[in-house]
Amino acid sequence: MQADALGRPSRFIIKAGQVGEITQASSLPQRQSGDLVLVDKACDSKALRQIIAGIGAEAVIPSNGLRKIIIPHDERACAHRNHIGRCFSQMKYFRRFATRYDRRAVYLQGFVCLVAAMPRMR
Repeated sequence: MQADALGRPSRFIIKAGQVGEITQASSLPQRQSGDLVLVDKACDSKALRQIIAGIGAEAVIPSNGLRKIIIPHDERACAHRNHIGRCFSQMKYFRRFATRYDRRAVYLQGFVCLVAAMPRMR
């Protein structure tokens, strides 16, 4: 999921539950603009960093624990990664999202679009 600076979802990709998020992470920042792209360390990859550099933004990604050479990142900017967590937290207020009642991707997609259009609850 991609969120804006206020923690509202702007783009999302629904994938199977057992598939890692790194497989879809490279397609989210394409056709986007901005100065910084904040990403979770689970999606730390060379290919994603090249895509982010290609759109003219700085990648703020903490290095994965498996990386041999640690790539430095801006700690102050990295503190703002909680906006995506807030986005998921807002969705978990709804029982159907928290308990994963929607078994079909089209229903889950519709629900995420509905929550994205709603004003912030807090």
